[in-house]
Amino acid sequence: MLFMIYGVDGPSSKDLRTSTKAEHFAYLEEHQDVLVLGGATLGEDGETRTGSVLIINVEDMTAANRFSRNEPFRKAGVFEQVTVTRMRHGQWNPGAAPNLPEGH
Repeated sequence: MLFMIYGVDGPSSKDLRTSTKAEHFAYLEEHQDVLVLGGATLGEDGETRTGSVLIINVEDMTAANRFSRNEPFRKAGVFEQVTVTRMRHGQWNPGAAPNLPEGH
């Protein structure tokens, strides 16, 4: 089942994100078998981070919540709010963004 984890950055998120970035990416690498898509949400300027979205494929809400609770950014307090929502697979068209640079 697919789940979306949406975290909204808190007031100290920039420093907390910086100090836990390596741990965050190691966690995602360790769980690449369930990570479908992930990335930062951005402000209108295209650079200011406002939060994060992870889409994972796990067995149930319990597993999704466990993944979210153990994610280093969340554990460090980067987010002032986190929502975990089950979602349905709808459209999938990664070819619509062929020129998107890695990490953007």
